[in-house]
Amino acid sequence: MFGRRGSSTPDRPRARKQDQAMEVPQADPAARHRLGRGVTAVSTWTLRLIIIAAGLWVLAWLIGEFWSILLPLFLALLLSTVLWPPVRFLRRWLPASLAALIGVVGLLLIVAGVVTLITRVVTAQGQDLANQFSAGLSSLQDWLAGPPFNLNDNALGDLVNQGVQWVQANTQTVAGTALSSLATVGSILITLVLALVLAFFMLKDGPRFVPWLRRWIGREAGDHFAEVSGRVWSALGAYIWSQAAVAAVDGIFIGLGLWILGVPLALPIAVLTFFGGFIPIVGAFVAGVVAVLVALVTQGFWSAVIALGIVLLVQQLEGNVLQPLLVSRTLKINAAVVLGSVSLGGTLFGIIGAFLSVPAVAVVMVVAQYLRSQVTQNREESERFPELPEEIPSDRKAQQNNEDSETQYLGDVVGERRPDRSPDDRR
Repeated sequence: MFGRRGSSTPDRPRARKQDQAMEVPQADPAARHRLGRGVTAVSTWTLRLIIIAAGLWVLAWLIGEFWSILLPLFLALLLSTVLWPPVRFLRRWLPASLAALIGVVGLLLIVAGVVTLITRVVTAQGQDLANQFSAGLSSLQDWLAGPPFNLNDNALGDLVNQGVQWVQANTQTVAGTALSSLATVGSILITLVLALVLAFFMLKDGPRFVPWLRRWIGREAGDHFAEVSGRVWSALGAYIWSQAAVAAVDGIFIGLGLWILGVPLALPIAVLTFFGGFIPIVGAFVAGVVAVLVALVTQGFWSAVIALGIVLLVQQLEGNVLQPLLVSRTLKINAAVVLGSVSLGGTLFGIIGAFLSVPAVAVVMVVAQYLRSQVTQNREESERFPELPEEIPSDRKAQQNNEDSETQYLGDVVGERRPDRSPDDRR
């Protein structure tokens, strides 16, 4: 027994060396802490992005559900920002109701006058336009018959016959589309009438709405609402007027160039360009395509090329000079954000969505900037003025003093009954 114990004694250093060789090296605590912190940051931001995406989805769903209510309300807000300067000028001498009514009726008269003028121009140029259209089609057929297309009359006739056969085969579809278009036009008219009525009340009672709402929701929340609403109103007004200036420049110069070129319907195309300018990027492109097509059909290929050059020149002037100078300075929105918002709005809500996309983004950015400024201000104030300990009321002080005295008395009693301990026990 003792021999075995003695014989195993020399093997202990060898076993100890084997244990040391089998020990796994420990990881650096600092590196492990950095790795854990990185994983935590990534998971935190992933969760935030998921929450933001879910919130945007819920917001889009709510907008879609209440679109019939939100659309006239937002249109009325835009109309109010346009009409407020003249209405505010009239309110100096006229009652608020009469000034608002004059503003709304004046806008309707201006729109009716423009539509009447365009109708007269189209009617006056109707016969000449028909003759030019026939001649343009003949020249277009001759051009397509030559190289590189080499389409003869039979091929063109076959294309026309195929189009006619398609229309005849899809008569019900075409009729259903026409009926749905009429229903859409009726819905648009109802929305516009409702927007005009809401705009009248906004112009009439707008200055009294914010103070009333401030009293109703409380002073602190009312102050924030008043500040945000004022900033939103200023941003929308700046956007509408700056975009109107840009659209007017586009319409005037493109219409003037087409008139000099001798293209018919120059005035209607100029008006179309003006209204298309309120849909950034997309509206100007569509108006330019219409101008080039009219020039191609009525004046020929080279007139269409010159019209295309005029449109591109005016749009380059707008995009490189007027747009950054007016719109970008007022809203400070990146061009990629503008294009993305127009595409998303047009996809979800059609032409109206494309028209309202940039003002909606402007409103969101104004609210986000205000929230960020409030967070920054609160952080700076907390760093500059640290929170002081909460002052205890006098009755609480008396109660706390009584509790402290009772606790001290109980401690003394317990201390008297507790036996003395030796230093070894205390250790």
